[in-house]
Amino acid sequence: MIDICTGISSPIQPFTTYKHSTELQQGIADLWWTIDDAEQEIIFELHVKSTGWIGLGLSPAGGMKGADIAVGWVESSGNVYLQDRFATRNARPVLDNTTQDWHLLQGRENDGWTAIQFKRLLDTCDSMDFPITSGTNTLIFAYGLVDLDSNRPEVDITYHNTRRNTRIIPLRSYADPPSDDKFIGLDTFEFRLNNYRVPSTDTTYHCKIYKAPSGYPLKRHAIAHKILIDPQNSDLVHHLDLYECDPTAMFNDDNLPDGLCDEIADQIKLCASNLATVWAVGGDVMREFPEEAGYGVGGDYAIKYYMIQIHYDNPRLYSNRRDSTGIQFYLGNELRKYDLGFFTLGTTASPSGLAIPPRVERFVVDSYCPSEVTRNFPKSGINVIFALPHTHLQGISVWTKLIRNNTAIQYLFNSEKYDFNYQFQSQLPKSIKLYPGDSFATRCIYNTMNKNKTTLGGERTRDEMCLHMFTYYPRMNDLYTCITYNDNSAWKDIMNTSSSINNEQLKQWLLARTWTSESTIQWQNFYDRASRVVIYGGSGHLDSQILPVLPTYKDLKHETCNDR
Repeated sequence: MIDICTGISSPIQPFTTYKHSTELQQGIADLWWTIDDAEQEIIFELHVKSTGWIGLGLSPAGGMKGADIAVGWVESSGNVYLQDRFATRNARPVLDNTTQDWHLLQGRENDGWTAIQFKRLLDTCDSMDFPITSGTNTLIFAYGLVDLDSNRPEVDITYHNTRRNTRIIPLRSYADPPSDDKFIGLDTFEFRLNNYRVPSTDTTYHCKIYKAPSGYPLKRHAIAHKILIDPQNSDLVHHLDLYECDPTAMFNDDNLPDGLCDEIADQIKLCASNLATVWAVGGDVMREFPEEAGYGVGGDYAIKYYMIQIHYDNPRLYSNRRDSTGIQFYLGNELRKYDLGFFTLGTTASPSGLAIPPRVERFVVDSYCPSEVTRNFPKSGINVIFALPHTHLQGISVWTKLIRNNTAIQYLFNSEKYDFNYQFQSQLPKSIKLYPGDSFATRCIYNTMNKNKTTLGGERTRDEMCLHMFTYYPRMNDLYTCITYNDNSAWKDIMNTSSSINNEQLKQWLLARTWTSESTIQWQNFYDRASRVVIYGGSGHLDSQILPVLPTYKDLKHETCNDR
């Protein structure tokens, strides 16, 4: 995979203004794009440091097989050409023999670079094309040293050798990272480890509590943040989570908890629920907030402590690595109109929340956040601006729908194709208003074909989670979380017992289960029908409610290719 870069190298000015841009490979390839939701199409502009052919493709998994590819070139005469190609296997892509769905707009060459602008529908309904879905998309690009010959179609693409690369990015919801030069001169504060010795174990979760920054007697607004990764440890740092501690949390400021998360679990229990931001491998390190809102710190702001959780992935068992990874915040010079808030939907990370059979291609876990949770929303509503879906290795899709008057209005966010290794903070194309009485339906889908035993909810990478985190404004201190787990009565029914069940008993019973194709189907039915406990609230006060069944609602109408 290529490094995540934000600079632009091309000496050629883009043909128009785009909503998004990124550097595909430093000094070699840049990409701009804009999505037109009304026309359901995307416009790309690809610049590559070559005067030969250049290609951009959409791939199911990062390779050639199944990839939908546009190949273009500019002749010395100035004529521009674009071909629609498809790779049936890991070999040279063939011309699409159905329809031409990549459409050339314009192109030119200058200073040894080639620039071509082209467009296509998000979903062409062509079997030799690959749809651009919500969530992460896998882009591939390559280039040659000479043009193709428009007069000799039998002369095909020469092998690109190492002139190729892959980039995973959410095309439909990319939050373009700013350059940190934009924030030079602003006050900053940071939370980071101090020369921490990474254990020589395969997986480490390290947690450290930090006191909110002092020196700000009046409230300030953070307007952006940057993840600080030690370059020499970029192969070890898998993700960083920043949590807000509950306002009721109290610590000895001279001896703040700092250690392996499992070993200090009792000390940090008030700091392990409200996720404020997450960075994971593949994500951009810079994040900027919208002009109207900021993240409050200082003064009488309620949050006094924070926790950083860092996951180190050390399969080679290095024993001599020291790390100072962390996060830096940039403070604006003026208060903004609104405080940012964060809330999380989904299930608890526990066996009662998640128990997924092995060798299943598609297992669905639904949760529901009822209208009682939103009854105290301001009448003017709150505005959702960012979304972050989160599962572990088995998760393949996460979505949340906004339910109003028992009708699905729209997706809050739909990560149709989710990748654990590329957890982007996705910016919604337009902010979404939530009002009192709204409800939310969240679904996580898992594939466990590579597992031989039950996968349970938990913190470890080999465990699972189902979370959907959202950033919004104006902040509400009584809204941090709304998560569910299967009710104890549902578990007693499936276990055929009248005795009380504790978490350890449930865990052992689940791990001891023997699975067949029939019992797997029955288990999906159990999850579809089980009664749930909903836990919701914030600011040190959580409420609960029983959902005897998952509420039904009038669903969204999904257009198919047959509807066109």
